[in-house]
Amino acid sequence: MLKLGIIDWALCAAYLTVVAGLSLRSSKGQKNNEDYFVCGRNMNWAAVGISLFATSFSSISFLGLPQRGAFQDLSFYVTLLMIPLVITPILWWVFVPVFVKLKVGSGYEYLGLRFGQPVRRIGSILYCLYALGWMGAMLHAVALTLQVVLGLNTLQFHLALIAVGVFATLYTALGGLRAVIWTDVLQAVVLGGAILTVLALAIGRIDGGFAGFWSIASSHEKLRLVHLHPGLFSADNFTDRNSLHTAIAFGVFMYLPGYAVSQNMIQRYVCSGGLRAGRGVVALSAGINAVLGLLFLLTGTALFAFYHQAGGSGLPEVGTTLAAEDQILPYFVATELPGIGLTGLIMAGLFAAAMSTVDSGINGVTSVIVYDWLAGREISVKTSRLLTMALGAVVVGAALLAPVLGDTVIGMINTIAGVTLGMLLAVYLLGLFVPWANSRGVLIAFGAGLLCLIVAWRIPGLPKWWLGAFAMFPVLIVGAVASLCFPRPPAETLDRALLKHILKQPES
Repeated sequence: MLKLGIIDWALCAAYLTVVAGLSLRSSKGQKNNEDYFVCGRNMNWAAVGISLFATSFSSISFLGLPQRGAFQDLSFYVTLLMIPLVITPILWWVFVPVFVKLKVGSGYEYLGLRFGQPVRRIGSILYCLYALGWMGAMLHAVALTLQVVLGLNTLQFHLALIAVGVFATLYTALGGLRAVIWTDVLQAVVLGGAILTVLALAIGRIDGGFAGFWSIASSHEKLRLVHLHPGLFSADNFTDRNSLHTAIAFGVFMYLPGYAVSQNMIQRYVCSGGLRAGRGVVALSAGINAVLGLLFLLTGTALFAFYHQAGGSGLPEVGTTLAAEDQILPYFVATELPGIGLTGLIMAGLFAAAMSTVDSGINGVTSVIVYDWLAGREISVKTSRLLTMALGAVVVGAALLAPVLGDTVIGMINTIAGVTLGMLLAVYLLGLFVPWANSRGVLIAFGAGLLCLIVAWRIPGLPKWWLGAFAMFPVLIVGAVASLCFPRPPAETLDRALLKHILKQPES
């Protein structure tokens, strides 16, 4: 259990004060929803790139990556490397050019251009369900973490949940996407500073320093990256959470859809204005992901080495010393590094990781409502702020209701919500690459994708990282085949919406 001293509370208070100040500053000069939702398309690309990393790095990652490094090995880093090696090139050559050159406010405007309003509405609904489900579960998970590490009672747990949700909602409502981006930059600095400090102090407490750390980690095979079982297509390779096959599945079926067709990501690709800046955003974010992801994993490895050095008793036991494996980082800070303000930095890191996810999601859902559902109406910035606050209240309510649903149901909602983005990605691919794809074929494909997902969900023992394949491929195949039964889209639509034509368009 963490105990916060005066320095720790001061650090937390200072962090929250700076966040509030950034929000107030960002709110100045916002005249319309272009300013509010896409920063007038003139935001600093480097800040946006850092923000893109921060919004994809959740509080679960903040605690979960050190846990993987401590209790397993570095194999999850192969999954993280899918971002710079696979996802970023796809974004660079396909999705960033599409969204930037079409000057979208909502990424689902493309679906309307290519397939008409019904498909556009379905796309926006799928994103909203994904975002609301993810934010509610995330906020609840953060509050649970605070309850464990701070020893909160039930009332304090609920107050902490509400406080984090309300604070994130208020600064997001006030400053819009510009506030979200600049607070994300601060949050990324806090995350990086916290983990670098813990890593350095942990290695410094290992006999022999870095050499001792490396020796212990190597002798226990904690630095292993790739797991491959005999037989390239053996079942073990597809079900082992640490295998190379699983890393590829995570990248293609879970990470790629979130980066490619999630509105809170699309906003960042377009808010810097030009194509060069948009590509710089994804490249910078990928680089930060690769570096900080490795540092978080190595921190867990350093904790393992610390507890396994000569005279050590091994990692603290789960169920007695630890409430769960992901509590290893706060436990180490509380027991080995007390009284130096680091506990406050860890708490600020938890807040940062949580709020960078919640603020982006709330702003993203609000922008979808304004651009896709209220398009053509004069919506003031004040109205957009009120919508943001209302959505924040929905997220807090969803987080409060999470215990009623139970962990199994919450996990199911999260998985299904995430997989729906795979279906949405398939529709974009149909629109960009299949000239004969049409709205009727896509609507049939949505039904086929849902049916296959339901069937896949009932397959005993099927790992969740393969569920996306059962949603994505049926939509692609059925959409392409079913569209052959209906008239081909007009030539003028294809001239504006096929990738090969979009890439030839000059930036306006």
